[in-house]
Amino acid sequence: MSTMARVALLTLASLLGACASHTPPPPVVQKQVVFSNTPEDTSPIAADVLFRALGLVGTPYRWGGNTPDSGFDCSGLIKYVYNDAAGISLPRTTREMIVMRAQSVGKDKLQTGDLLFFATSGGSQVSHAGIYVGEGRFVHAPATGGTVKLDSLNKAYWQKAYLNAKRVLPTEQHLAHNP
Repeated sequence: MSTMARVALLTLASLLGACASHTPPPPVVQKQVVFSNTPEDTSPIAADVLFRALGLVGTPYRWGGNTPDSGFDCSGLIKYVYNDAAGISLPRTTREMIVMRAQSVGKDKLQTGDLLFFATSGGSQVSHAGIYVGEGRFVHAPATGGTVKLDSLNKAYWQKAYLNAKRVLPTEQHLAHNP
């Protein structure tokens, strides 16, 4: 068989093989939430909360834990950060936090320092919480055997479990009117 015949045969075989292959499935598109918070929107108190929370990433999870030395559960982390960085005393449990008197905030209006609440066991009963740090991300103490971590609200798991957000930090407008 001549070289030209071999090239033609190989070309024909590769074209037929390409036609017989399966087309890849279309990509799965997750609904993305647009977050409006920018660094310029962050108050000095919210910035302190942000840096304190981020500084605790990697701290071991411990159920009932509420200090960097003992480790944290989700509500212990929140209580510690707000007390340490902003001098704000919050309730100890997520159930107490979600019902406290504080402004509820829409997902599209989140600001650095807002508290996020989740129903990780399904239903509508709060079972987890975190601190929003901006750009669709939050810091939380997720589970036994894990550590405090930075996570994304755009993950399908967190979108499904999301319940509510509350603003407990004073806003810039509030600070300007109440020096």
